[in-house]
Amino acid sequence: MALVHHFTRHQLASLGATAVDFSVMIACVRWLSWTPVLGTVAGATCGALCNFILNRQWTFTDHAGQMPGQWLRYAAVSALSLGWNVLGEWLLAMVAGVPYVAARAVVATVVGGLWNFPMHRYVVFPAGRP
Repeated sequence: MALVHHFTRHQLASLGATAVDFSVMIACVRWLSWTPVLGTVAGATCGALCNFILNRQWTFTDHAGQMPGQWLRYAAVSALSLGWNVLGEWLLAMVAGVPYVAARAVVATVVGGLWNFPMHRYVVFPAGRP
């Protein structure tokens, strides 16, 4: 039951962080004329900051863990997540010609479920698990 509880909260927190991520990405591409890949970097960075706070405070309620250690682990997981997202965005949007927002949605969903959730639950916030 705890796994389902954490997964559900993780997905809800991810939706909030994704709203920040996509808003920043779209603003960078539309208003600053950045490429979708650079917009992905900016958006993912802002979304990661939002997601760390939500996961620490609400998803895993891991207040027992030391924040600097959590932040370092989260930064490492997020850096690899960013790499997966950038690679996926490049492959789908730049190589395959999929519209960049649709490509980002597909990539974010796959990376979030297969990489972010397990790493956050078992590596970044392990004290928040029963």
